[in-house]
Amino acid sequence: MILILGGTGEARKLAEDLTAREVRVVSSLAGRVARPRLPAGEVRVGGFGGPEGLATWLRENDIEAVVDATHPFAERIGANAAKAAELTGTPLLRLARPGWQPGPEDVWHWADDLADAARKLPELGNRVFLTSGRQGLPAFAHLDDLWFLIRCVDPPEPPLPRHHELILARGPYEVAAERELLGRVDVLVTKDSGGAQTSAKLTAARELRKPVLVVRRPPRPVTETAATVPEAVDWVLHR
Repeated sequence: MILILGGTGEARKLAEDLTAREVRVVSSLAGRVARPRLPAGEVRVGGFGGPEGLATWLRENDIEAVVDATHPFAERIGANAAKAAELTGTPLLRLARPGWQPGPEDVWHWADDLADAARKLPELGNRVFLTSGRQGLPAFAHLDDLWFLIRCVDPPEPPLPRHHELILARGPYEVAAERELLGRVDVLVTKDSGGAQTSAKLTAARELRKPVLVVRRPPRPVTETAATVPEAVDWVLHR
C-alpha cells in the first residue's frame, strides 16, 4: 500500500491515477479544511503524532512507499515524513509543483516568510489583498494603519488585522474576477504556492501593474522529487 500525504490537487490526481492502475493507496489529510475534496481510494484525517508516530503507522500498515504531495508550505509534515522514512527505511518521494516565476512585466517583491512580508508591506501600499491563508493572518494583525481584503477557504480565527473585509472562497479563480478585486487595493500578498489553480491573481496583477509581495517557500528535507503527477506515478509503479 502507498501512503499519499495529501491536501493538494496533485495529491488527488495521483490517488486517482494510481487507483485506476489498481494500486492500493491511502491518502492522509491534515483536517484543517472543513469540507475537503476527498481523493479516490482510502482516506484518513488527522495527524500521526510526530515523526515517531508516523513511523509506527507506516510499520503497522505495511506501507511500501510514501509520496509527500502536501502544500509547498506544509513544512512540518514534510520534515516528519523525511524522518519517519529514515526510521523505517521506507522510500519517500516529494511531489512538488514548480514555483511561480515572474515575467518581464511583473512587479514582484520577495519576502523570506510571513513576518518579513509584514515588515515590507507598508512600503508597498495601504490597501492589501491578502491571500496567504488563514493560519498566517496573525503575522499581519498588528498593521493597524493598513486595510486588508482577506480571502480564505474557511473562516479564520483571531487575531486579525483591525481594518479588514473577509471573503470566503475556494479556487480556481477567474482572471476577470481577480482583476475586479485587485482594482480595490494597492498590493497583492501571496505565498509562492505554484500551480494554475490560484495563478489568476498574478495575471490580473500583471495586467493592472499592481505590485505583488511573494513569500518564498520554506526549505524542505532533501529527498527524491517529482515535479508532475505522471513522474510520481512512474516512481510508484517502479517500486
